[in-house]
Amino acid sequence: MKMRGIFFKVFTYTTIFLILLVLVTVALFSKQFLSFYQVSQMRQISSSYQRLVDRLQGEDESYYPELAQQFYESNQSFQFYIENKDGKIIYTTPHANTSGNMSGTLSVVVNLNKNHTLRAQSDNAFRSNYNSLFSQALLALGAMLAASIAGAFIFAQQMTKPIKGLAESTKRMSNLEDVPFTPELTDELGELARDVHAMYDKLKNTISRLEDEILRVREMEETQRYFFSAASHELKTPLAAVSVLLEGMLENVGEYKDHAKYLRECLRIMDAQGRTIAEILEIVNFNDGKILPSFEKTDLGDMVAELLPNFLTLAEAGEQLILCHIPQGETILADPQILRKALSNVILNAVQNTPQGGEIRIWTEPVANQCRLHVLNTGAQIDEAILPKLFDPFYRTDKARSRKDGRSGLGLTLVQKTLEAMKIDFALANTPEGVLFWMDLPEV
Repeated sequence: MKMRGIFFKVFTYTTIFLILLVLVTVALFSKQFLSFYQVSQMRQISSSYQRLVDRLQGEDESYYPELAQQFYESNQSFQFYIENKDGKIIYTTPHANTSGNMSGTLSVVVNLNKNHTLRAQSDNAFRSNYNSLFSQALLALGAMLAASIAGAFIFAQQMTKPIKGLAESTKRMSNLEDVPFTPELTDELGELARDVHAMYDKLKNTISRLEDEILRVREMEETQRYFFSAASHELKTPLAAVSVLLEGMLENVGEYKDHAKYLRECLRIMDAQGRTIAEILEIVNFNDGKILPSFEKTDLGDMVAELLPNFLTLAEAGEQLILCHIPQGETILADPQILRKALSNVILNAVQNTPQGGEIRIWTEPVANQCRLHVLNTGAQIDEAILPKLFDPFYRTDKARSRKDGRSGLGLTLVQKTLEAMKIDFALANTPEGVLFWMDLPEV
């Protein structure tokens, strides 16, 4: 226990207050209690001697000793004496105090008549009884103080327990630990605990969102750095090649004297660069939200049928077979132009990555009130560590692959951006048969 902790303070203040309250109560009522005790004793003495007083009244003074002696013989515990108006003692019990010093005794004066007075005295037990009563009062006072201290301890413990629990919880909260909340109190402390835990939950959610936002910003910055680095490399290499061709033609070196041939090669390279730049600008426009899809009813089978002839020559060169099975009248809701571009890149990617003699299978099936389009290129497998990177701009699985295959490295990036713009779920994964790409298209 900390000597200056809240429990010690509450316990100390409560104990001091209760002790002061008890002492003030004793100081206020001790004299009243003594006076009440004395009056009670005097009344008791007066009632005890009332029978003697009744017998003496109306009798001659000469009979007083005899009647008093008879009363004393019946009540030997009583001490009294009778005196006349001149102070002469007519009768006294053996142990009566006639000296006038009443220390330790309690005296009651009863006027028998105009000339005679009865002075009744309590025995010496009055002082002992009072002392005994006082001792009992001290014991009661001690018991009250002990009960007060015990009550103060329990009160301080009950008052500080939820506060200490809340303090421990806030200490754990400062370390961002999980702090379960079990409501126990319905008073202000319980309300404070609920408010603190509610605030902590909001703070954790805010911190989590900030961490996610920071991570997202870092990923965006990293993606931008990679994009600019890859884009500059992709653009610089063809420009360097064109520069070499032009310098060779200007110097008429060797085969470069055939200007018509190499000018056509330069034109081909620049056309490829123009398409790459157009794709880069299209990706930027998707990122900036400048391209908004316009949804229309679209026949998916007709769209795929229109695209397939563009890839038949390439497939035949690789002795590949394209199999398509899409039910007639399969109607979806999408932007035809954007979806056509995405499908074109997906099918081209499948043809280019299917081994010689393999198959490219295209089919649909219903999934959760949607039409899931599958594109599978058989016989191919991709390293699981590489799969997430395939959608990065200019990423190539084979770093030594030449650009003469016509790939810009932006195909799957455009697929990702176009499908995200239309809020279409998609995935690329390995299967036992090959690599499968699927997208969920909303049905009409």
